[in-house]
Amino acid sequence: MKHFKTLLFAGLLFIGATSFTNAQSKIAHINTQELIKAMPAMKSAQAELEKLQKTYETEIQAMATELQNKMKQYQAEVESKTDEENAKRSQEVQGMQQSIREFQNTAQQDLQKKEFDLLKPITDKAEASIQKVAKAQGFQYVLDSSPGSGVILAEGKDLTADVKKDLGF
Repeated sequence: MKHFKTLLFAGLLFIGATSFTNAQSKIAHINTQELIKAMPAMKSAQAELEKLQKTYETEIQAMATELQNKMKQYQAEVESKTDEENAKRSQEVQGMQQSIREFQNTAQQDLQKKEFDLLKPITDKAEASIQKVAKAQGFQYVLDSSPGSGVILAEGKDLTADVKKDLGF
């Protein structure tokens, strides 16, 4: 009877250990920032954003130059003009400054919207590929190992190379 209990206990331990091993999830990791940065579509999106940003910067610089020229002209003529004319000119300068600030805000909003519109399809494509590769390799969880993502140690399977291969680069 003592042998039977020992054998039964050993059998239960074996079954419990194998069940525990089978119950563990398969986990992989990927650095999504590195992946997205390496995607060919990302390079063209960045080039387009930089071009748009330079266009806005040029326009803002032209507006600022025009404002500075007007301010110099008005300062040179301040003594020869009446107080009423100087007040109107001051309001005009303030209006130009306000217009420049509004244009800067609008430009910033346009850049953010354009960035979102350009990057969303790229990130969606990367995410779909990550899911496809992870499912094909039997992973239940994929953690983002990008710096600052909260993953402290990433020594498991790195899917970056497999996802790049799936995306064709």
